[in-house]
Amino acid sequence: MSLLAISDLHVRYAENREIVEGLRPVSDDDWLLVAGDVGERSADIEWALTLLRDRFSTVVWAPGNHELWTVPGDPVQHRGVPRYEYLVGLCRSLGVLTPEDPYPVWHGPEGPVAVAPLFLLYDYTFRPEGTSTEEQALAVAHEEGVVCTDEFLLHPDPYPSRADWCRARLRSTEERLAALPPELPTVLVNHYPLVREPTRLLRHPEFALWCGTEATADWHRRFRARAVVYGHLHIPRVTWYDGVPFREVSLGYPREWRPRRGEPGALSVVLPGTGAGVPAPAARRP
Repeated sequence: MSLLAISDLHVRYAENREIVEGLRPVSDDDWLLVAGDVGERSADIEWALTLLRDRFSTVVWAPGNHELWTVPGDPVQHRGVPRYEYLVGLCRSLGVLTPEDPYPVWHGPEGPVAVAPLFLLYDYTFRPEGTSTEEQALAVAHEEGVVCTDEFLLHPDPYPSRADWCRARLRSTEERLAALPPELPTVLVNHYPLVREPTRLLRHPEFALWCGTEATADWHRRFRARAVVYGHLHIPRVTWYDGVPFREVSLGYPREWRPRRGEPGALSVVLPGTGAGVPAPAARRP
C-alpha cells in the first residue's frame, strides 16, 4: 500500500496521453495524488481523472493553473471561482477528492497521515531582486519578455485580482489545517511549491512571480508535514527543508521529458519511505 504522486500530465499532448493511459498502481490499495495541470479542456480533465479513478484505490486532486484557464473552444466557459467550482463538482461526480472535501486520512505504512490537497494560487511575492512591490516585479518581468499565460486565461472572478483570490484561499485553508488534530501529521499537496527555494532553478527567474506565495514558507513546519508534493516547475526532483522532503512530481511537456534519463511517467513514492519512484509504464518514445 503506497501513497503515490504525479502532476502536470498535460494530456492535450498525444505522447502524454499515451503515458497516462499506461499508469498503473502496484497494489490495489495504492492512492494517487494528482498535483494539478491535468489539462485545460474540461473533457480532457474528465477523461484523465476518470481513467485514474478506475485504477487507483483513492485519487486526490489539487488544481493547477491550467485547469483554471478559460480557453476558446471549451464548452465550459466559466471563469474564476465558477470554473473552480465546476471542477470540484466534476471531481465529486467521479469520486475524486478535492481541496473542498474533508481531508482523508491515509492509514498505510508510516501512517496515519492527513492528506491535504491545497488550492492556494500565487500573490506575486516571489519577486525579482531589487523589487519590493507587485507592480515593480511585474514591470521587470514584462521588460524581460516573461509573462505567464495566466494573465490572459486564468480569470479571478469575482475577486479583483489573482492575488486577492490567493489571499482568500490562504485564509480559509490555514483555518482548515489548523483545525486538524495536533498529533496528526500531514502530506501537503499543492500545485505550487510552498517555499521559494525550488524556483531558483528556473531558466527565467522572473517566472517565479507565478509560482507561489511567501505566506506558506513555514506551513510544512506548522502543519507537521511528513512530505510536501508539488508540480508546476516541470523540474522533477526531491529537496529537503527542515527535514521534510519536498517532491516535485511533474511529467511536463514532451520536449522536457524526452531528454531525461529513464522512462517518463514514473509515479513518485511519497509514503512509505523516500523511494525515488515506481517503474514507469511501457511507453513508446517518439
